[in-house]
Amino acid sequence: MDVLVLIDKLDDLIHNAKPVPLTDQVRVDKEEIYDILDQMRATIPEEIKQARWIVKERQEMLAEAKREAERVIKEGHEKQTQLIASEAVTREAERGADDILEEAKVREREIRLGAEDYADEILGTLETNLSKFISAVQRGRDRLAGADDDDAGDSR
Repeated sequence: MDVLVLIDKLDDLIHNAKPVPLTDQVRVDKEEIYDILDQMRATIPEEIKQARWIVKERQEMLAEAKREAERVIKEGHEKQTQLIASEAVTREAERGADDILEEAKVREREIRLGAEDYADEILGTLETNLSKFISAVQRGRDRLAGADDDDAGDSR
């Protein structure tokens, strides 16, 4: 039985008790009061046990919640560390990619300039050979023209 119900019973017993004339006192059945007190003594330890159990459960729930919160925080820190490390790797990779790109641009410029120099050299050689070829052609034409002039002078 609930302690509060027993307290209400005790209160009713006193409230409904017969008053002693000319005093503020009342007459109550002693056995009824002892019976209610015995019931209270039997009920209170059980309720205290329940209250202690509830307090213990609450503490365990709080401890579990704290452990869970600590676990979540730890996971968050680990994830943060991973992301920072990943970000650092990404930044390093980007720097490496920038270095490779810059090196490729320098190499491309060197190759282009080398190719231009080579092409200029080939074209210069070709120009020299063509000049010699044109000179040879011109000398051949001049000889032919001189031979025509000699032939024309002989027939006059």
